[in-house]
Amino acid sequence: MTELTRRTAADLAEALAAGDVTSVEATQAHLDRIAEVDGDLNAFLHVDVEGALAAAADVDARRAAGESLPTLAGVPIAVKDLINTTGQPTTAGSKMLEGWIPPYDATVVARLRAAGLPILGKTNLDEFAMGSSNEHSAYGPARNPWDTARIPGGSSGGSAAAVAGYEAPLALGTDTGGSIRQPGAMTGTVGVKPTYGGVSRYGVIAMASSLDQVGPMARTVLDAALLHEVIAGHDPMDSTSVDAPVPSVVEAARRGDVAGLKIGVIRELGASGESASGFAPGVRARFDEAVAKLAEAGAEIVEVSCPSFVHGIAAYYLVMPSEVSSNLARFDAMRYGLRLAPEDARGPSAEQVMAASRDAGFGDEVKRRIILGTYALSSGYYDAYYGSAQKVRTLIARDFAAAFETVDVLLSPTAPHTAWKLGEKSADPLAMYLEDVCTIPANLAGVPGVSVPIGLDDGLPVGAQFLAPAMADDRLYNAGAALERLVSAPALEEVVR
Repeated sequence: MTELTRRTAADLAEALAAGDVTSVEATQAHLDRIAEVDGDLNAFLHVDVEGALAAAADVDARRAAGESLPTLAGVPIAVKDLINTTGQPTTAGSKMLEGWIPPYDATVVARLRAAGLPILGKTNLDEFAMGSSNEHSAYGPARNPWDTARIPGGSSGGSAAAVAGYEAPLALGTDTGGSIRQPGAMTGTVGVKPTYGGVSRYGVIAMASSLDQVGPMARTVLDAALLHEVIAGHDPMDSTSVDAPVPSVVEAARRGDVAGLKIGVIRELGASGESASGFAPGVRARFDEAVAKLAEAGAEIVEVSCPSFVHGIAAYYLVMPSEVSSNLARFDAMRYGLRLAPEDARGPSAEQVMAASRDAGFGDEVKRRIILGTYALSSGYYDAYYGSAQKVRTLIARDFAAAFETVDVLLSPTAPHTAWKLGEKSADPLAMYLEDVCTIPANLAGVPGVSVPIGLDDGLPVGAQFLAPAMADDRLYNAGAALERLVSAPALEEVVR
């Protein structure tokens, strides 16, 4: 590992601006790192060596010509393989889209290119973002750099592993029920789910349209804020995009001061009583230590009750599969995706081709969620299941609103446990679904959240999650940066390498 790959994005940006290093040098160092370790991590599904170096050379030429460039110009980045990129495959981690090269860039990718960030390649994920471990990728699981026998979290596990493993200083992920924050916690990195609609979803393959959100993944809160500033903002191509000013996230990340801040610790997410029993003792211990340090730094800590949060998983696993069923209906071998004819049929019908193609193209978890969603939306069950889940969603949003009338931000562990071993929960989908208990409420209500590393439990990273009101993303970065400075969680290289 070279000195260039150990640098934060902010440090690397300063070195590039000062002329101490070129973007080609920085990009090549990260490409070399990928070549060195990705055989073990499987964080990348595609590496674009030529494209990344060409983009880096262009930035260097523009800087040499005296052009004023954006802050992160020349800093390389990895992009989750759910986000469309011209010239590079976008597979969604599925055989259904194997080899597909999009004809257009997602808005967030277009903004990366305009800001001069070379794209190293596309990262691994649970198929169509469906999973909490990255074990459901059609191309094999990504592995946790802290222990390659363990999962990196999901669905943005490839992006998290790439950042934690020093293959990229920055990455983009998507978060539908915690898929940025949970892998952030399990790999000792920072993961941010912005306010729903704060970052464009145009050109991002939809899983659950009312829940999905693109966000930054990095090794520091400041790095995440710098990337957030690049990708955020209104997009007329996205009907759910919020037409409002981008919060001052970079300024907040540089401030990092919790003195006088009122922080609500969520009772239903492990703060006390029976809710604490579902959390690993080491996770609880690190969380309690973090809360104590925030109090010592001048924050006012209060316990807050959000009673509807206990129904979050049940509501989510009705709303999300229902939207999955609707969004993935397009992959029918007629309009999009893999097309296979059944081997035992002559002149097969459209239905037979569709069935054969979906059977071969979709993995077990995707099929499971499509079936659940189709059932929940079916005649006679819509009101009992999907309709009821949407009512619970409203109650969760009301709990958030009530809590934010009394506190500035909310705080909880990011996940109940540290990274588990590959295959440990595969036979029990419900056990894996329960790992999203802390992160799901934010997606149901559309509020922003950030996961920050707070230490280790038996040598594995633990994360704490801040939540803030919609369009108050800057509060997350302020609180997250303060916690980051107070805790000083060890980096991978200090512990493993």
